Amino acid sequence: MTTPGTARVLYVIACAAPPAGDVAVLVRHAQEQGWDVCVVTTPSGRSFVDVPAVEALTGHPVRSEYKQPGTDDALPPPDAIAVAPATVNTIVKWALGIADTLALGLVTEAIGKQLPVVALPFTNRAQAAHPKFERSIEELRAWGVRVLYGPDVYALHEPGTGGDHLHAYPWHLVLDELP
Repeated sequence: MTTPGTARVLYVIACAAPPAGDVAVLVRHAQEQGWDVCVVTTPSGRSFVDVPAVEALTGHPVRSEYKQPGTDDALPPPDAIAVAPATVNTIVKWALGIADTLALGLVTEAIGKQLPVVALPFTNRAQAAHPKFERSIEELRAWGVRVLYGPDVYALHEPGTGGDHLHAYPWHLVLDELP
């Protein structure tokens, strides 16, 4: 574990997709590179994550909800954000500027703050076929978000088989894209 306050801070935002159960893989790799890592999940993504284990690994609480106005933030401010796994839902809402969850509020604001942001979607072939998904990726890329998506990243799987493809989820690519 990196000692909080001694390194650049990376927020890892985990959405409700099967790889979220392995988010500690990304956390450990980031810590090995000197990042102080904080994990934020979408409300639905929280159930995919072993929250006590991730909190022990990071030394920070796993947040999923907005804090109450006037209260101190439990996490240090981010220097960069990684959205992994990112879902179709998160990508499309993010591109539309919808900030109805803490995770979306953070990534929407990150564009305006010009923070380095990398997103690594995990989705199936049917959901990826929705026209707004591809357009949302194009918009996010135009705004400076590094979206790691396409056949050169990993092959899409058929609906209902995501759990069979966790071994192919390329966590390592996320850190390669951060400054």
